[in-house]
Amino acid sequence: MALYLYNTLTRKKELFRPIHDKKVGFYSCGPTVYWFQHIGNLRSYIFNDILKRVLIYDGYQVKHVMNVTDVGHLTSDADTGEDKIEKAAAKEHKKAADIAEFYLTVFKEDLKKLNVLAPDIWCKATDHIPDQIDTVRLLAEKGFTYKTSDGVYFDTSKLDDYGKLDPGHKKELEAGKRVDMGEKRNKADFALWKFSEEPGKRQQEWDSPWGVGFPGWHIECSVMSSKYLGTQFDIHTGGEDHIQIHHTNEIAQSEAAYGKKPWVKYWLHGAFLTFKGEKVSKSKGGLFTISELQEKGYISLDYRYFCLNTQYRKQLSFSLEALTQAQQTYGRLKKIILELKTKKDSNRSKDFERYQKEFQESIDDDLNMPRALSVLWGVLRDSGLGTKEKLELVFSFDKVFGLGLKDIEEEKQDIPQKIQELAQEREKARKNKDWAKADKIRDELKSNGYEIVDTAKGPSIRNL
Repeated sequence: MALYLYNTLTRKKELFRPIHDKKVGFYSCGPTVYWFQHIGNLRSYIFNDILKRVLIYDGYQVKHVMNVTDVGHLTSDADTGEDKIEKAAAKEHKKAADIAEFYLTVFKEDLKKLNVLAPDIWCKATDHIPDQIDTVRLLAEKGFTYKTSDGVYFDTSKLDDYGKLDPGHKKELEAGKRVDMGEKRNKADFALWKFSEEPGKRQQEWDSPWGVGFPGWHIECSVMSSKYLGTQFDIHTGGEDHIQIHHTNEIAQSEAAYGKKPWVKYWLHGAFLTFKGEKVSKSKGGLFTISELQEKGYISLDYRYFCLNTQYRKQLSFSLEALTQAQQTYGRLKKIILELKTKKDSNRSKDFERYQKEFQESIDDDLNMPRALSVLWGVLRDSGLGTKEKLELVFSFDKVFGLGLKDIEEEKQDIPQKIQELAQEREKARKNKDWAKADKIRDELKSNGYEIVDTAKGPSIRNL
C-alpha cells in the first residue's frame, strides 16, 4: 500500500510518510462563522472528508483538528476593513458570540447532511486568545515583529524563504506597482495583533502587552493547530484561495516561532467550485446553500455524489443541470443496491481481488475519486460476481465515498389502492401457477407506472 498526495509545498505528487508511523496529525481550515456556508465552501469540506476517509481506509490513526474563526477575519486579506463577525453582529443587531454560534450550528448540520465525519477537535479562536498572545510575544522576543499605530506586524524580510508555498506570488509582489502600505515595512507584512480603533466599541476585544485589540486571522490557525497536533505535524488542508496569503503567512510565523522546518510536511488544497466560469463566492451571492438545494428537490448526498465525479485539485463547474444528472445517477446506484439486497446468490469470482486492488490504487493516487467510482460501477456491471461479493465490495468502497449505501432502505411510497389490489391478484395467480395471468398483471402495473419486484420477503411495488 502506497498513498501518493500532491504537496503544494513541493509542487509534486509525493509518497505519504507520516512523522509518526501509522499516526496522522491533520488540520483543516474551518469556517468563518458570520453567514451560511455555500456549496462552494462545502466542496472543500467534502474534499477534507475524502482525504480523512482514505487515510482511515489505509489503516492510519487520524487526529483531525478544525478551527472555527469567530474573530479577527477582516473583510480584506490585507489587514484592512471590518471584522466579519462584528459586521454581521451589527447588521443583525445581535451579540457577536450569538452570531458565531448560530452559523456554526448550521454549518455542523450541513456537514451531517453531507455525511462528513466530524473532526476530533473543534477549536474556536475566541477560546484561545491567551495562546495567541503568547505566540505573538514569542515572535517579538525572537525579533520578528514591529509595532505600528494599528497593530503588531510580522516582518517578512526576516525570513529568506518567505512565500515558498507560492513563489510566483512573491515575485508578483516584488514586481508589482507601488501600493499604499501605511506603516508596514514590506508589502507582504501582516498583522499578528490588531488594535481596537476605539477601545470599548468592539464586542470582541482583549487586553494584551501591546494594547487592547484582537488577534490577526493567520495567527489563530498556527496557534491552535500546533497546540493540538504539535509544533510539527503531517497534513494541512484548505481551499486554493488560501495558498497565496493565509497559508503562506501561517508557515512564516509558525516556522519563525517554533523553529521547525517544515512546520507542516504536506499541504493539500482543493480547487474552486465554479459557475459560468467564475469562482462561487459569498460576495457573489454564494449560488446555493445545502438547504436551498433541498428546497429544489435535491438531497444533500446528490451534491456529494456530484463532487466525487471531479478530482479535488480540478475546478468543478456547477449547474443545476449537472447536479440533476448526478442525482439521477446516484438514484440509479441506490436502486441497484436495493435490488442486490433482495438476492441470495453468492458466486465467487477471481476478479474480486482485482477490484479491491483497482479501488485501492485509485484512492491512493492522490484521491482519484472519478477512477474509484468507475471501479464501483465496474463491480455492479460484472455478471461474473455474485450478489454477496458485489455488496461486500460496494460497502467497503463506500467507507471512502461516504454515500450511505449500506443504510439504503426501500423508500416508503403511497401506493394507490388499485395498484395494491392488482399486486395481490398477481400474487394469487403466481401461487396458482397461472403464469400467463401473472405476466399480464405485471404488464398492467407497468402501464400504470409501477413495477413489482419479487423479493425473499415477498413482492415489493416501486415507482418506475
